[in-house]
Amino acid sequence: MTRSLKYILFALSLAVLLCIGAWFGLVALDRAYPPPLAEAGLVSTEVVDRNGDLLRAFATPEGRWRLATHIEDVDPKLIKMLIAYEDHRFYSHHGVDIAALFRAAGQWVLNGHIVSGGSTLSMQLARLIEPRDERSVWAKLVQIVRALQIERRLTKDEILADYLTLAPYGGNLEGVRAASLAYFGEEPKRLSVAQAALLVSLPQSPEGRRPDRHPAAARSARGRVLERMKDAGVIVPREIALASAEPIPKVRRQLPALAAQASADAMRADPSARHLQLTIERSVQSKLEAVAHDAARRLGPKVSVAMILADAPTGDIIGEVGSADLFDVRRAGWIDMTDAERSPGSTLKPFIYGLAFEEGLIAQETTIEDRPADFGGYRPKNFDMSYQGNVSIRQALQMSLNVPAIRLLDAVGPLRLMARFRRAGVNPVLPRGEAPGLAIGLGGVGLKLKDLVQLYTAFPNGGHIAVLHDRPSHQPASATLMEPQAAWQVADILSGVRPPEGSRTTGIAYKTGTSYGYRDAWSIGFDGRHVLGVWVGRPDGGPVPGLTGYVSAAPILFDAFAKSGLAVTPLPRAPAGALRTARADLPVTLRDFTPPGELPPVHGIPEPPPRIIFPPEGAHVELGPADGDPATPLLLKLQGGRAPFRWLANGKPLPELARTRISRWMPDGDGYSTLTVIDAAGRAASVSVYVQ
Repeated sequence: MTRSLKYILFALSLAVLLCIGAWFGLVALDRAYPPPLAEAGLVSTEVVDRNGDLLRAFATPEGRWRLATHIEDVDPKLIKMLIAYEDHRFYSHHGVDIAALFRAAGQWVLNGHIVSGGSTLSMQLARLIEPRDERSVWAKLVQIVRALQIERRLTKDEILADYLTLAPYGGNLEGVRAASLAYFGEEPKRLSVAQAALLVSLPQSPEGRRPDRHPAAARSARGRVLERMKDAGVIVPREIALASAEPIPKVRRQLPALAAQASADAMRADPSARHLQLTIERSVQSKLEAVAHDAARRLGPKVSVAMILADAPTGDIIGEVGSADLFDVRRAGWIDMTDAERSPGSTLKPFIYGLAFEEGLIAQETTIEDRPADFGGYRPKNFDMSYQGNVSIRQALQMSLNVPAIRLLDAVGPLRLMARFRRAGVNPVLPRGEAPGLAIGLGGVGLKLKDLVQLYTAFPNGGHIAVLHDRPSHQPASATLMEPQAAWQVADILSGVRPPEGSRTTGIAYKTGTSYGYRDAWSIGFDGRHVLGVWVGRPDGGPVPGLTGYVSAAPILFDAFAKSGLAVTPLPRAPAGALRTARADLPVTLRDFTPPGELPPVHGIPEPPPRIIFPPEGAHVELGPADGDPATPLLLKLQGGRAPFRWLANGKPLPELARTRISRWMPDGDGYSTLTVIDAAGRAASVSVYVQ
């Protein structure tokens, strides 16, 4: 081997070692000083609906609107235009476009100032995540190094996504999604050519080209982008002509703030999350908010409106309006009135009637007195201060008469009603910690709109309530509020209540309520699947003359149901054992309501003898499976008698003594059966029925 060859080999070896050393040195520097990519992750918290559509966004701690953006969130034409305008060799270089840099350097030398920067999108991303005020050779070198580092760590789509998340668009708007929502009022998934061109042009001079402040500059910048697109062959001339004629948006819209209070609650519950989902449906929510806003404007400057729309089987809250206008100071719009405790007025009456049906005390055509009455010093009066005399139970509930409701509550007991509410997960607040009294039947408790809607889910659900929730991760929960037959009877009566003036019948059942002093107006309605609750009043609790449930809240209920976009589901069919019987066909003891304590004594025993009121003599009862469901027990109801009661089926005693006047029996098979009940005084009653 010659000496010269040895020198060559040595030089080559040294060069290789130097290259390897330089490579490892660069890798070490790269690891020691990585690009601050975490800056791209500092985005606004977003609250989305059940389908992933944006309900509300919250500004970052620095007050910036910066919404996380993915490539699939943006119209493909904007991506194509951005690359053609800013970095047409984006997919072929590794962070630095050498040709563009040489072109920019030559223009600088020839013109004495920077004409074009030659920055790639990767270099622009480097500037966005590590801002520098000066424009110098050193700053450009740092951008080049950072761009190379970024390219080693991210894919091209990730680089585009981060750029589209961080690019400035004027004011505190950052990212293409925030800009599209602010200037066009919609997500950037589908944009016109003009809209896409404007969004491409803004980041180069976001303040000087803001369309809401400098529309002429914005139009000029958009025109330059469109001309470049024509030269690049990205857009045909005809589309460019149409886009050039499209007006520039001259106002900046507010970003979406739907379900404002519910969104804020979700954020407070999980402050570190950047993506929160609710069960609310955006299209329904926006329509309910529009109804609430329009209604409040008609009702007065200090009046607010709150609404909750729930899916009864699941408990999902589909729409939740906490106030008529979040930003209206006169209405205290920041207060969430769905969660405020107010007097529910007459909206609790259906549950009193439900317990009375369950106890076998009444039927729909039972007659009850509506006359002045004294219940141990408590003298309820009807809302209009008049009395109807003798009315049917159906009429009493539909007319929301106060005295009949209190007669029934006195019979079933306020403690029992409160116990049922607590079983359903609802805890009404009593004034000053008092024991439950008859006044609760007319609104003498504090209750939230959310609680009322939860209680009313019992009617579409056959007596079972669903616990309301607005988070998809919530585990569904339910409880039994009343028997299915009782729930159906009440729902059947409420379905016949006359709609408010000017509202068309929509197949919903509903109840209204007005609190003392015209402070709260309520209307709760339901079909076979959904329950909608409406509250109207002043958040400060002040009276509103003329404010009533029927006049003020019910029209909002019907309007909201009609405009929600949800199809009306038929009310549930009558379950086994639920009958609507004419008064003449009722047992004598059910034709007129007499409180249990007022029954006349028979043979020295205070209670009359037992009488089986369901099933009636000779009834044919179907208990077979329906739609694949298992057979349900037959409900047995009686009146009179002294507890405990012993039931016999075909002479065979049922397993347990009954201490209430309602029992259940599961037949062994089809055919005729004889049912007998014996009370504690040894008196008996029997009926024969046919079971199939």
